[in-house]
Amino acid sequence: MNKVFISGNLGANPEVKDTKSGTKVVNLSVATNERNRQPDGTYKDHTEWHQVVVFGKQAETCGRYLSKGSKVIVEGKLRTRKYTTRDNQERTAREIIADRVEFVSRAESPNGNVNSHPASTHDEIPF
Repeated sequence: MNKVFISGNLGANPEVKDTKSGTKVVNLSVATNERNRQPDGTYKDHTEWHQVVVFGKQAETCGRYLSKGSKVIVEGKLRTRKYTTRDNQERTAREIIADRVEFVSRAESPNGNVNSHPASTHDEIPF
């Protein structure tokens, strides 16, 4: 079974794009954090970055209501793909292909106001 659940915060604003076939797609950069106690009793924080790909109506909704700092829960599957950069370098990308993205909270704007969203702060994006 290939099933991934993460809960974290967006590291950048999402940008909705169209695939060649016209399907909406958005790439999210999600940070998860963990704190580990060290042998000397101090704590060390570790941040892991996850690349999340969302398609279709969910992509549009993510682009409309999420922003840098928004807390989300993502359910999906792990995929690895190979690609070639513009300078012909072979690269490998490991991504989470989202089946579901749930809004836990919204990011605050620089003036301290919460970005507008017509529903509550704990909403699931419709499939």
